[in-house]
Amino acid sequence: MTVAAAPARRVLIPPRLAPFRLDPLLSHVHALTGRTMGTSWSVRLAGPERMPLDALRAGIQRELDGVVASMSHWRADSAVGRFNDAPAGGWQALPVDCFEVLVCAQTVAAQSDGAFDATVGALVDAWGFGPPGRRAALPDAVQVAALRERCGWRRLALDHDGRRALQPGGLRLDFSGIAKGYGVDRVAGFLARCGVPGWLVEVGGELRGHGIKPDAQPWWTALETPPDSALTDTVVALHGLAVATSGDYRQAFEHEGVRYAHTLDPRSGRPLRDAPASVTVLHPQCMLADAYATALTVLGVEQGLAFAERHQLAARFLIRDARGLQEHHSPAYAAMLE
Repeated sequence: MTVAAAPARRVLIPPRLAPFRLDPLLSHVHALTGRTMGTSWSVRLAGPERMPLDALRAGIQRELDGVVASMSHWRADSAVGRFNDAPAGGWQALPVDCFEVLVCAQTVAAQSDGAFDATVGALVDAWGFGPPGRRAALPDAVQVAALRERCGWRRLALDHDGRRALQPGGLRLDFSGIAKGYGVDRVAGFLARCGVPGWLVEVGGELRGHGIKPDAQPWWTALETPPDSALTDTVVALHGLAVATSGDYRQAFEHEGVRYAHTLDPRSGRPLRDAPASVTVLHPQCMLADAYATALTVLGVEQGLAFAERHQLAARFLIRDARGLQEHHSPAYAAMLE
């Protein structure tokens, strides 16, 4: 995602604007940056000329480090890492934040009939997208079938009262499709608690905005498109709104002349073929925008648009065909077009 200096030819406006007030002390925009989750984060703050920027930067990094410590499947000492390595049949207590994300992931999995599934860690590893890295050989049909037996959101039982999850044996959680969005929400909550009047938070391309800038404009943000896109820019006013994009251009590899996108279809256990070039979802919560963007990518344009309409999601699909990139969008997205 890139931040636009001014609205372009196509403009998205939230139909229900969150309340805001023009603070007379709102005079400057400050920029903070850092690293997290194998990518970068950036935050722009609207406020007075003097702000405790060092303390705010440290607090933002602390929030994101907490997400990594709890949810990284790359770390054996994280809550997710401990769950993944736990023996079969045991209930594993989870931190509040980790359990919250897991409940959200299970909800989207149920809504999408498994198009989004945070339990596919074993398959992600086998296809070379996880901590072990690229494999010398790709899994064959027999291996994929065996791995699918270890995965599946329906295998995961939750104890909401005890904030626990049951390890059925061999199941490996992977929050790659939701953790960045949750990290954005965590930082947003921190800034709100600090009383920052306006901000734009970005983690690895997922964004959430609040309030306005000193010029009384919202945070105008250009929707992400593939590098080869010739489409007219579309910008959105991120006022009380988050945006997440899933794209086949972000991470992929080729094997024997076949290109494999990083997004797996949990229902087949294989990387998507002929996936949408990108799917963008706008939602008040970045965690949900992130998860829904992945689910809609797996569902594809026809089923994905039907899903988006049922759940009143503002979603845009970019599809490649012989004419180039073609745009399809849901009714909720169309309602935001100025």
